[in-house]
Amino acid sequence: MQSIGERLEEARKKKGISIREAAEATKIRGDYLQQFENNRFDINLTEIYVRGFLRSYAAFLKLPVDKIVADYSALGRGEPRVRQPSREIYGRMDVSIASADDRGEAAGDEAPAPQPARRQPSISRGGGGESMGPAIDPALLFKIGKWAGLVVIVLLVVLALKAIFGGGSAPATPPRTNPTVTAPAQTAPANPAPAERTITLVALDIVRVTVRHKNADGSEGEIIYQGTLARGQTQVVAWPGPIYISASAGENLQIEYRGKRFGSQFSGPGRAQM
Repeated sequence: MQSIGERLEEARKKKGISIREAAEATKIRGDYLQQFENNRFDINLTEIYVRGFLRSYAAFLKLPVDKIVADYSALGRGEPRVRQPSREIYGRMDVSIASADDRGEAAGDEAPAPQPARRQPSISRGGGGESMGPAIDPALLFKIGKWAGLVVIVLLVVLALKAIFGGGSAPATPPRTNPTVTAPAQTAPANPAPAERTITLVALDIVRVTVRHKNADGSEGEIIYQGTLARGQTQVVAWPGPIYISASAGENLQIEYRGKRFGSQFSGPGRAQM
């Protein structure tokens, strides 16, 4: 009769697969499968894992699973191991699990008599049983309650009178408000200065311009503006009163006042007065 390992190896070889391929298909380590085929089942695993791997491998090889597991159990591997008695030491006390013989001997000894349970004292309220302390006289309790009630009534009356007659003596505290900063009022000057009049010089092309005061005798006064303007350039000039405007090319200069433009009224070098 073939052993379990011989049947496993023969079925694997008939399928034409290697140990490595079988391990990849069953998700079981290859060395475990090799040990099974060598009839070595002590692979340092618990019994439930050995049985499960053997069952899975046999099912993968299309062998009768129940027959393989039964033959494995017949080897004596399926019997549960006897658990050894454990021994624990707590401080200086040695507590051990007695064996079957020790328990048999202990059964013959007399068991110690159970100690009576300690009775807890109970407080009785007028019924039977034990009571703690002397009973309190009901008349004394009534007197205490009566005086306590009078004290409470007096306190309530005092508080009410204080709230009625003493409530208005303390000045009410006004609510706090955030201070506001008031900006100083701006006063207009008594005699506001008139706004200064201005004119705008507009260059149609390159032109050199000189603006002078006109004196009372008609002569030219101090220079208000003097410079060269490029094409499209503008220049704002004060107009305090009568002035002379001289230009190198009058056709290249226009004068703007209050949004309206005027020509220089001359061409080439010349002078105009305003």
